[in-house]
Amino acid sequence: MKKLILSTAFGLGLTGMAAADPVAGIWKTAEGEEGGYLHVGIAPCGSAICGTINTAFDANGNMSPEYENLGKQIIWDMTADGGGSYSGGKIWAPDADKTYNSKMSLSGNTLTVKGCVAGGLICRGQDWKRVK
Repeated sequence: MKKLILSTAFGLGLTGMAAADPVAGIWKTAEGEEGGYLHVGIAPCGSAICGTINTAFDANGNMSPEYENLGKQIIWDMTADGGGSYSGGKIWAPDADKTYNSKMSLSGNTLTVKGCVAGGLICRGQDWKRVK
């Protein structure tokens, strides 16, 4: 009986790991106008994908613990479309303090993130690099 419980628990653990979304992890944003950048943690949140600002860095790569947006959600309601594509979500641009309709595409360790207006006709985006 003990072996059955252990093997069941182990099997469930592997199933949970296999179900992890490939976009989950820590991502480094592109540098802003002043050279600073963020680390964003992306993970499932309910049936969607969300991203939260974990760490901020200045142009010299030094952590900025006083950054006012630490812990804020930057991506929410993103859903996987398959093939490394995500859509239907929102992204908040801290530099402009605006929220946009968003889509993302994952290719290896690069995540292309776009915020769009006008029904998706006008988009601005960045390539983020996987940190972890």
